[in-house]
Amino acid sequence: MSDSTTTAVVRNGKAEAEKRLRLSVAARNFAAVPTLESLEKIAAIGFDTVDNFNWRDPAEFRIYRENLPRLGLGAGVLVINKVPDVNALGCSLSDPADREGFLRELQCCIAAAEAVNCDRLEVLSGNLLPNLPRAEQMASAVETLRAAVPLLERHRMTAVVEMLNSTQEHPGYFLDTVPDALALIDRVGSPRVRLLFDIYHVQLGEGNIIRKLREHIASIGQIHFADVPGRHQPGTGEINYRNVFKAIYELGDRYTGFVTAEYEPTDYTFRDLELIKELATFA
Repeated sequence: MSDSTTTAVVRNGKAEAEKRLRLSVAARNFAAVPTLESLEKIAAIGFDTVDNFNWRDPAEFRIYRENLPRLGLGAGVLVINKVPDVNALGCSLSDPADREGFLRELQCCIAAAEAVNCDRLEVLSGNLLPNLPRAEQMASAVETLRAAVPLLERHRMTAVVEMLNSTQEHPGYFLDTVPDALALIDRVGSPRVRLLFDIYHVQLGEGNIIRKLREHIASIGQIHFADVPGRHQPGTGEINYRNVFKAIYELGDRYTGFVTAEYEPTDYTFRDLELIKELATFA
């Protein structure tokens, strides 16, 4: 296995090579716990980065900016256009009228990302428009992302576009299948725009997680996970996460990004993160 999936750790005062996935956790997981306390626990467990914290809230953002480097944690991904939620009102990809709004949000998000040394930015497509053909909405998404590429290149950022299930949690969401998401990425045609593959959403909508990961890894820039049903931690549902993590690990240099825990934990002991680290370690 390549060095890209080997993380240096210290046990009993001695550095050893820990062969595991690169691990991140989304801020939503510990929303019920004070932020600084959560960050300290996440760092102690040995995760690598924290994702999706609110860069629009100055007080909250300051906690991350000041404490991530102190704790040896990175900032994994920030969301560009969650306004006010996944509908991305005024800054979606699906609505051609939202293009300038999206680019404004992108510029603001880039400034925040640079302040915390983050180079991955999450993109939401927004919802379907009832009076515009789907093909035209896809064309709008392609053109908006193409317009974003020069900014991404200038700042050395990668945008990861998230597909969400529309069958249960997000009815009406535009980018709701892996084939459509891959078609969008392919049409944009830039290594700066890739897919955020959320295992939870893929399992709900389509299944065949491991096969899809293996076949499409060249287009994937970030992986999220939660168990199904319930959107809780691995071990609470039907997905065999040891097998899924092993399949990702065996991709080696084909995937050097992070896998992000993004769910509602059933308790706030942080034991779930310890178990995830065990599942994702292949010494």
